[in-house]
Amino acid sequence: MATLFSQTQRRPPLLRQAIKIRRRRVRDLQDALPHRAQEMEPPSHHLSPEERALLYEEALYTVLYRLGQPEPTHVGESSELLRYLQEAFHMEPKVHQQVLQQVQELEKPIFCLKATVKQAKGILGKDVSGFSDPYCLLGIEQGVGVPGGSPGLQRRQKAVVRPAIPEEQIHRTQVITQTLNPVWEETFILEFEDISNASFHLDMWDMDTIESVRQKLGELTDLHGLRRIFKEARKDKGQDDFLGNVVLRLQDLRCREDQWYPLEPCTDTHPDRGQCHLQFQFIHKRRATAASRSQPSYTVHLHLLQQLVSHEVTQHQAGSTSWDGLLSPQAATILFLHSTQKDLSDFHQSMAQWLAYSRLYQSLEFPSSCLLYPITSIEYQWIQGRLKAEQLEELATSFSSLLAYGLSLIRRFRSVFPLSVSDSPARLQSLLRVLVQMCKMKAFGELCPESGPLPRLVTEALRTGTTEWFHLKQQHHQPMVQGVLEAGKALLSLVQDIIGDLHQCQRTWNKIFHNVLKIDLFSMAFLELQWLVAKRVQDHTAVVSGAVTPEMGESLFQLYVSLKELYQLGPVPSERDGVLALEGFHHWFQPAIPSWLQKTYSVALARVQRAVQMDELVPLGELTKHSTSAVDLSTCFAQISHTAQQLDWPDPEEAFMITVKFVEVQPHSHPTSPKDTCRLALVYCSLIKARARELSACQKDQGQAANMLCVVVNDMEQLRLVIGKLPTQLAWEALEQRVGAVLEQGQLQNTLHAQLQGALAGLGHEIRAGVRTLAEQLEVGIAKHIQKLVGIKESVLPEDAILPLMKFLEVKLCYMNTNLVQENFSSLLTLLWTHTLKVLAEVAASQRSCPLASSRLKIALQNLEICFYAEGCGLPPEALHTATFQALQRDLELQAASSRELIQKYFCSRIQQQAETTSEELGAVTVKASYCASQQKLHVELLSASSLLPLDSNGSSDPFVQLTLEPRHEFPELAPRETQKHKKELHPLFDETFEFLVPAEPCQKDGACLLLTVLDHDTLRADDLEGEAFLPLRSVPGLTGAVEPGDVPQTRLPLTYPAPNGDPILQLLESRKGDREAQVFVRLRRQRAKQASQHAPRPGQQQGLGPCEACVLPTTAQPSRLA
Repeated sequence: MATLFSQTQRRPPLLRQAIKIRRRRVRDLQDALPHRAQEMEPPSHHLSPEERALLYEEALYTVLYRLGQPEPTHVGESSELLRYLQEAFHMEPKVHQQVLQQVQELEKPIFCLKATVKQAKGILGKDVSGFSDPYCLLGIEQGVGVPGGSPGLQRRQKAVVRPAIPEEQIHRTQVITQTLNPVWEETFILEFEDISNASFHLDMWDMDTIESVRQKLGELTDLHGLRRIFKEARKDKGQDDFLGNVVLRLQDLRCREDQWYPLEPCTDTHPDRGQCHLQFQFIHKRRATAASRSQPSYTVHLHLLQQLVSHEVTQHQAGSTSWDGLLSPQAATILFLHSTQKDLSDFHQSMAQWLAYSRLYQSLEFPSSCLLYPITSIEYQWIQGRLKAEQLEELATSFSSLLAYGLSLIRRFRSVFPLSVSDSPARLQSLLRVLVQMCKMKAFGELCPESGPLPRLVTEALRTGTTEWFHLKQQHHQPMVQGVLEAGKALLSLVQDIIGDLHQCQRTWNKIFHNVLKIDLFSMAFLELQWLVAKRVQDHTAVVSGAVTPEMGESLFQLYVSLKELYQLGPVPSERDGVLALEGFHHWFQPAIPSWLQKTYSVALARVQRAVQMDELVPLGELTKHSTSAVDLSTCFAQISHTAQQLDWPDPEEAFMITVKFVEVQPHSHPTSPKDTCRLALVYCSLIKARARELSACQKDQGQAANMLCVVVNDMEQLRLVIGKLPTQLAWEALEQRVGAVLEQGQLQNTLHAQLQGALAGLGHEIRAGVRTLAEQLEVGIAKHIQKLVGIKESVLPEDAILPLMKFLEVKLCYMNTNLVQENFSSLLTLLWTHTLKVLAEVAASQRSCPLASSRLKIALQNLEICFYAEGCGLPPEALHTATFQALQRDLELQAASSRELIQKYFCSRIQQQAETTSEELGAVTVKASYCASQQKLHVELLSASSLLPLDSNGSSDPFVQLTLEPRHEFPELAPRETQKHKKELHPLFDETFEFLVPAEPCQKDGACLLLTVLDHDTLRADDLEGEAFLPLRSVPGLTGAVEPGDVPQTRLPLTYPAPNGDPILQLLESRKGDREAQVFVRLRRQRAKQASQHAPRPGQQQGLGPCEACVLPTTAQPSRLA
């Protein structure tokens, strides 16, 4: 056997009849023919009946003679595949059975196993060098199957191929020398008859040649190599070594296999003998179908693919769904079986898929993304020489056809990919990517060299498509009735459609074209469309340039607004390449401006009249206190402002004049306004008041009439708020910046702002008049209740006496607060507060001599203040505390006080006067005062007086000081004290001490003071008054704490006179004729005031010291004045 095996090395290859297919071999092809023109129509994917019959036979034949186990995702039952083919080819059951019977009667194909020995790894090293020279023997054993379990375990013996397989059916690989990881990459076609009892055998051997011992010793590397030398010496010369084998049952293999298989040993000496990488594929030879005999395998597979994909797409469309590009398991199984049995290469399968899909895409609806995989596959495997001339021509035609079809879709993308369908943007983007990838292919560049750059072709298609779309839209909007007005409406609809299309381009389409092809679709479409629109608008406005009717003016205004929106979509002037056709479009509409202004005012006036006529003068709700006409009026002004904003005239000077006209249409309220300006608010005020009078005449309830008047006032207030927003709504600030260079200084202020201020002032006048009317209705009731306060019995407490007044105000003010907005309610409160203070002042003046009535009025004023303040919801404090309120508060405070309280207040005011007096023009007295709490004694040292007035005729005075504790009712038991009288002395030095036995409590009250009255003694008449000084007792040391001897300071008090015009407290006391204590006090104070008036110093009178007066002043005295 060793001799037989060694002889096979010398046999020529032809004797072995082996069919070897090497993957590195390149097939010879003819030169490619020139590709067809780009505009050539693509071949139809529809087959003739004869072609479909042949193809159906081919498909049935493929299913009937399938080989191998099915793939995991494929269909295993042939009956299911046959049913699918019947549906895909639309065969009647009877016809299907006939064709199936015919196919079953055809001759079977020759079954072959296409086996590829790729490589091995980890094999045994049999040579002395530790390596091997491996080669493989392989073939198919027919008639004996390998039992179950691991293949080859039952029959482990060397050279299993030779005894089991005839010599002529054994195939051999090349010998790879000196390696443990050989790579062969050799393919063999192995025929077999019955797959059920056939098995694949592969033996791996180490090639041995006869070498001398010296050669082997030269290759020796270790002790294992020496052991191999001894083993070689024992075996026959030239005998190859067994490395392992692989035995597989064919029925266990799938249609395609690609795995690593372990090499099985013949003994257990070396169980791990490495692995061998094998690829298997079951193929057919000599298929009996007419299609296989008459057509190339590639063409038949292409037609079958077209038929099945067409059926898949049609089935999805029938179910109202779109095909996602994935074949059903039945179709995928059939196509897989056919390509495998026909032994189509991956490249030809990809090309067939490309041709089928590219043709079907042009007639059926399915995702263009399905074209990306065959494009990528063809590009990866592209070698032009692989294809025949007709195949190259077919491929070039498919490229040109798909490019032309894709450009036609792009030209019509607005209708082909409508945004109403959610996946349209994705489908367009997928198409663009397919075209980009196709044009980048090496195959496309070689087969279609004359095709231009894709971005330029797409741009031309888009430009052409935009123009075509415009003309279609223009034709669509063509009016049925010919006329200028109808033509304007049609042109308006066309412009609006163009604006909508540009918005779609800007938001959606431009992003797609820019990302894929760097094409700015929006700019291109805008430039193309604006030129087409400008020409038609110019022609239209030229026709209507004469008298503009209201209907025509409305149509032109809408056209102007739409055209302005279109113009604003374009690039800014700094980014434009040239002048746009729409530049200065506003000049075309200039004759229509008067019509627009008149229409704006007419519509607004009619709406106001209709709103007032339907108004029932009822508040809209608790929070909304104006009526329906105010809402309509606000909407009316908002519409006027919106119209002005829409107009937004570009020319600054003309824009200013237009704005002036708009403001004139806005409200102005003064009746002397020009006849044709600022009329709308004046009309509204007149109409709403007339409506109120009309509704009030039908009402017997006065409360309802007052409620309507409240609503009218609120409506006017709402109108004033609306007018105040006009500068913002009409963008006066921006207008002022625009017209600053063309208008004179202050012209804008003197026109627009003057009109606005006049309107606001007029409305304010109307509102105040309405509020004044409401206030007058309440003022009568307030006056009556205040008058009743003074007539209530004395036994009634003041708090109870004012209850009727407070309840009246509570009811009325709550009512007004409910029915008036806050601004008008505040105005009403201000009027009522002013009137209430006036009434209180009048009543208080008539009740000066009645403390009880004044007390009630005082309490009423306090409660009214709280009522009108309303815890911060009414008038603010600054509005309440007016000068009238403060004067009334002071007067009532005095009038409500008792006589003793008034006397006490009088001395408080004199003490305050004393503290504020700094001038000593009447002279001054110096005292020291302290209080001894333990003895309850007030100790007073009267030190001196100075700078007294000369009251005698000899130019001097005879001064003495009278000391009294005031008020007398607090110190009734303490008699006045006097100092000694000093003759002819203006600076007397008294140096006298007085003590008053008095408790501390009355000394600490307000107004308690030591009154120092300096008098000039006269023998024949009453003593003259030099002046008075007031020392507040609460400031005397000792009343607030212990005083150490010697710590009492001197106090210098300037002399003062009573007020020459009379004190209000004295006047109030004087009015109380029945109060003896008050009358005695007033008499004494009047006497002092009279004396003061007789000796008041004249301006410029100087007072000095006598020749010897300076020397009598004590040198140690350090007088000080109480601050």
